[in-house]
Amino acid sequence: MRPETPFNISRRGVLLGTGSLVLAFSMRDVFAQTTTSPGSETQNFEAVEEAAPDLPGSLKTNPDLESWIRIDAAGRATVFTGKAELGQGIKTAVLQIAAEELEMPFESLSLIGPDTSESPNEGYTAGSHSIQDSGTAIRNVAAQIRDLLITEGARRWNLPFDQLKAEAGAVVAPDGRRLAYGDLVAGEIITGRAQPNSRLKPTDTFREMGTPRQRIDIPGKVTGGAAYVQDMRPDGMVHGRVIRPPSPGARLVSVNTGPVEALPGVLKVVRDGSFLGVLAEKEWQAITAMRQLSALVQWEERESLPDAASLAESIIALPAEDGLVAETGQLGTAGLDPFEVTFTRPYQAHGSIGPSCAVAVLDAGVTTVWTHTQGVFPDRAAISEMLRVAPEAVRCVHVEGSGCYGHNGADDAAADAALLAQALPGRPVRLQWMREQEHAWEPFSPGMVTKVRAGTDASGTIVDWAYEVWSSTHNSRPGGAGALLPAQHLAAPFTPKPPKLQLTPEGNGDRNSNPLYAFPNRNVVWHFIKEMPLRVSALRGLGAYMNVFSIENAMDDLAKKANADPVEFRLRHLQDDRARAVVEKAAAAFGWKAGQAAPANHGYGFAFARYKNLAAYCAVAMEVMVEPDTGRVRMIRANAAVDAGEVVNPDGVANQVQGGIVQSASWTLYEAVTFDRTRVTSVDWSTYPILRFDALPQTIDVEIVPRPGTPFLGAGECSQGPGGSALANAITHAIGRRITDLPLTRERIRAAIVA
Repeated sequence: MRPETPFNISRRGVLLGTGSLVLAFSMRDVFAQTTTSPGSETQNFEAVEEAAPDLPGSLKTNPDLESWIRIDAAGRATVFTGKAELGQGIKTAVLQIAAEELEMPFESLSLIGPDTSESPNEGYTAGSHSIQDSGTAIRNVAAQIRDLLITEGARRWNLPFDQLKAEAGAVVAPDGRRLAYGDLVAGEIITGRAQPNSRLKPTDTFREMGTPRQRIDIPGKVTGGAAYVQDMRPDGMVHGRVIRPPSPGARLVSVNTGPVEALPGVLKVVRDGSFLGVLAEKEWQAITAMRQLSALVQWEERESLPDAASLAESIIALPAEDGLVAETGQLGTAGLDPFEVTFTRPYQAHGSIGPSCAVAVLDAGVTTVWTHTQGVFPDRAAISEMLRVAPEAVRCVHVEGSGCYGHNGADDAAADAALLAQALPGRPVRLQWMREQEHAWEPFSPGMVTKVRAGTDASGTIVDWAYEVWSSTHNSRPGGAGALLPAQHLAAPFTPKPPKLQLTPEGNGDRNSNPLYAFPNRNVVWHFIKEMPLRVSALRGLGAYMNVFSIENAMDDLAKKANADPVEFRLRHLQDDRARAVVEKAAAAFGWKAGQAAPANHGYGFAFARYKNLAAYCAVAMEVMVEPDTGRVRMIRANAAVDAGEVVNPDGVANQVQGGIVQSASWTLYEAVTFDRTRVTSVDWSTYPILRFDALPQTIDVEIVPRPGTPFLGAGECSQGPGGSALANAITHAIGRRITDLPLTRERIRAAIVA
């Protein structure tokens, strides 16, 4: 970033030329202000300068061209993004965007992801903002650099700008002469501030965007290659393990480290307060030492958890601060037919297939951490505070992790590794969590309770709508050291910042609590619970899944009450044309017919939502079969329709919608954190089951509504709410009864059938 210089072109005025520059740059330095980067879900991380608030996407906080794209003397381009690849396919998509606007072959581009020493600071990868914010920034920067290159070609040839074009990594003259990009820049970095308006290519000229392309991150994952941070094996690496307390709030009283320190291969036992770790030459030596050390530790425990059997009552009874999410009209219309239903959801875990891992090394006074955090800059701020060093003494580099959307143990593992690395300077430390540690200690998605009260007129149309949600914050991501688990266990501990009620357009626990449906009178309230008995934070979609689940289940019940078809009933209450289009397309693709009877023990379900009411639209229709004797649910087929605005990689959008439906099906059918009054008890796959391959639907077909020329809309989390809701509505249709407590386990389904 160069806040003191609004424009800077090097190499004898390259791209500035003789004054024929086609871009205009405004002097905004004196108006610079501090803000958070686009797409962040919290405010508690390193602030970055906002130099030009009118710039598109993440250019608002990273306006320098060289922060995003650099072209070398060989004509290859390097693209930088602050958004992390989490399995959503953005590595491929952002390169497609850059290749399109730069007019370069896809194969001539490479990508550098989040790295506090190289990438722009885009905060967290969260809220389906990657393409919407980073993709938008990269598209505009690519277009502006392309035009700068054309301008330099025009200067060299003494030709008008509009007679030249960019093609295949070169500027081309009318007579066929070509100047390769590498020759134009000769290896110098193109610098300068981005401008608000770019000469973007129209959709009908696209050759790369809008075209399916195989994801570049897939080959290593399916061939067993090095794809994840868990696969890293740097030279000189040692292995670390941490001994976690047995329960939340437990305190380390005493430990005899002598026998473990004498074990073969053990390099060091590290203790600081209740933080206890071990370093060894080999992985099995570290595991053996960890287990023996665990047997030698004395902990002080206390009962701090509620009665799991009455979790919903416990949640409602917790102190809460009320936030008014939405209010229109006035409730209490006379003569309405009343309706009321309450839904509950337990704590849920991320269920990451690979337990959290990080690699760290202290070298020349700088601690470098390779981590699957979703925010390298916030994580650097937290780790540097924990180590009590300047942020410049910590570097965080994102490397993909095996399975997570949200805030699992990644940041804590990064902090574990950083702490252990201080004990062995110069040697990389690979810190790997165990399965039981991941399941017991990652931040969970909060338990929730929701209540719908509605009033309908004689035709069954909804006139009054009241919605309440009880939930804590869904976001305690790092930004300060108090968010890091090991920092909380130190002898001089860091304390988590108390969560605050914040109502924003994107929402938190209240995300998607305000339906997109056109109800004349509505009142939506978030009962914000300040403290939860278990540690909580972000899981994919935050509160959206549960809120959409509650709303869409209620819509089906209200449709039944009105003797109306569920699809027609939704369309009756939708005024947004794009919303209506996805509902109609999903229904048509499924073959939905009003009043159509399903085969015996089968059911049809439908659901819709626009994610956050400002991102992608999604509707899902699903068919299930329920075995009445066992309560087992088999998903037969699903049809989804999505409107994600301009689409970069259609396959990528379809992947995300399909993956969201599968993930939400797992939440809906299986997932619940269990605990007694002292400890979390769901610490493996038998006590915390997730959806297995044999339970996948036979087909999940995705229809993409084309919206050429419109802004990107985040699609990564649009299908979780409609997917889980359509599944629940299909189960209700199959068994004839509504189950209001999640998950919809076989036992609950069987009990509902025989009730």
